[in-house]
Amino acid sequence: MSQTNEPTVSFSLTCKSAAAALDFYARAFGAVELYRLSPAPGVVPHAEFMIGTTHINISDEFPPGHAFAIPEGGLAPCVFTIQVEDCDQAFARALAAGGSPLSPSRDQFWGKRTAMLRDPFGYRWSFSQHLEDVPPDELMKRAQAFMSEGDK
Repeated sequence: MSQTNEPTVSFSLTCKSAAAALDFYARAFGAVELYRLSPAPGVVPHAEFMIGTTHINISDEFPPGHAFAIPEGGLAPCVFTIQVEDCDQAFARALAAGGSPLSPSRDQFWGKRTAMLRDPFGYRWSFSQHLEDVPPDELMKRAQAFMSEGDK
């Protein structure tokens, strides 16, 4: 990738098996692999892929390089959100590919329909479908109503 096209911020995922993750992301999210450095079958010290317009790096775990995968059964503290046209369809596709549901599809007070899953590598992914533009004053009313429901 040329330096002039690099984003201001980029990120890299670390997995026990980046090859398996690349396969999952292609099936679950329609990811397109751009490049894979693979000196031996199943070994991936670096690869790059795209989900929509987002460029993502990925590698196998490599402790000498301070690259550690999420421990077995663990869950990433961050969430990656994918903007989609159809939340329910995207969620179903990712579940069929092997994702585990965390939050079912539902309409949110801020004007989106969302769902969340855990991928087989411990990363959390959310789908977000735009439903409506919510003006700031209406958003505040809805947020207060939502929070007061949680007190019950």
